Amino acid sequence: MKRSSGILLHLTSLPSPYGIGDLGSQAYRFVDWLSSTGCKLWQVLPLGPTGYGDSPYQCFSAFAGNPYLISPDDLLADGLLTPDDLIPLRDLPAQRVDFGLIIPRKLDLLRSAFSRYQSDPQKLIGAFDQFRVENAAWLEDYALFMALKESNGGGAWSGWDESLRARKKSALEKSRKELAEIISRYEFYQFLFFRQWNKLRGYANERGIQIVGDIPIFVAYDSADVWAHPELFYLDKHGNPTVVAGVPPDDFSATGQLWGNPLYDWKAHKKEGYAWWLARVRSCLQIFDILRLDHFRGFAGYYEIPADAPTAEHGKWVKGPGKDLFSAIQKDLGEKELPIIAEDLGLVTPDVTELLATFNLPGMKVLQFAFSAPDNPFLPHQYVPNCVAYTGTHDNDTARGWFESAQPHEREFAQRYLRVDGGDFAWDLIRAVWASVANLAVAPMQDLLNLGGEARMNYPSRLGGNWEWRMSEHDMNDELAGRLRELNWLYAR
Repeated sequence: MKRSSGILLHLTSLPSPYGIGDLGSQAYRFVDWLSSTGCKLWQVLPLGPTGYGDSPYQCFSAFAGNPYLISPDDLLADGLLTPDDLIPLRDLPAQRVDFGLIIPRKLDLLRSAFSRYQSDPQKLIGAFDQFRVENAAWLEDYALFMALKESNGGGAWSGWDESLRARKKSALEKSRKELAEIISRYEFYQFLFFRQWNKLRGYANERGIQIVGDIPIFVAYDSADVWAHPELFYLDKHGNPTVVAGVPPDDFSATGQLWGNPLYDWKAHKKEGYAWWLARVRSCLQIFDILRLDHFRGFAGYYEIPADAPTAEHGKWVKGPGKDLFSAIQKDLGEKELPIIAEDLGLVTPDVTELLATFNLPGMKVLQFAFSAPDNPFLPHQYVPNCVAYTGTHDNDTARGWFESAQPHEREFAQRYLRVDGGDFAWDLIRAVWASVANLAVAPMQDLLNLGGEARMNYPSRLGGNWEWRMSEHDMNDELAGRLRELNWLYAR
């Protein structure tokens, strides 16, 4: 990973006239703008179909794309929509994503596009059929899962008829026949998403921009992955989790964090040669250039909590697959250097450090976490070249928001360390990260725009009000590009 820099900006945060950022013209404009700054990386959050809480880290599939990101303008250009179809999206807020409003309207729009395709399929049927064949390994289960979910009022699969929960062959065959049109519709949504995404990624690559994608370590319980592969997770005979994921109590949470994701049965994965994980990594590398593995320490050892526990206080640490899994990935990809960034934040134990070193994986350094004492490992004088330095991430406050709410001693230390008065703190952090020895330097778009806590993307412990921030099309201006371009030149990025 050569010395370079990039911006963290999720697709939903792009400007658009339709209530949510999408894969349309503003995404291409952002690529052009990013290229003009001299940056080489665009980091996005997971692109899967979002479910509970609208979180991109809780998706209905680890392989599918998010249909809410499909560009209406591109569908219009394809003849799948008319201008009148777009009218219901025109009055949606431009400053934030209102998922409660956008989801039903976007789904109505996509239904119209599918209906128009059915009335005249000749233009796209060849490409659509090819997509279905190439992605059958995950697409068939996903489309059936979504069709069943729709026919069950959107409820989780744990509430379906027992024969469907247990994937009885006769029940599945009956559902495939009865729901054939709905299944085809969900397959079509995926075709549209990947058609638009692959075009955008190709455009970015042609302009020297690599896409950094995000892989959550765990999957959602209410997902096609768990429903279709129950043998790979710790579930009881009724399909309910016996243990779930989280992290133990710490200085930030007296009861820990109870995430609730089902945990992998790693022995079962090993028995089949980690086939599901290898397929997942290959799939992600077909749409991203570099992968960021979320909660990397969970591969060395993960925290196991009884499924019926009300909090994360009474869990235990369990050894993960470690080197065995990454050796299998390395062999499968046939690459000496894995294109992976390890999110090694939090408790970093010797086994995590050893795993990073064995595969030469760069970890993350978040400067916003650094201002406690001179020996803090997140301070730039502690960095090594093989790391990725961030001003902050999607889970933290913005740089300015942090400075305005920080403890006085932290704020004073930051000013002393950076030798600044704090009047332009976001850019003080950006300059420090860009000047560091870290091979890769990344800042959220909110920090480039010097926005406060109102622009924070996610509060990990808060339900609702997350993932909503959006930028304005005026934010992509020449003045900002020039300021970033100067830093990229000064610090050889």
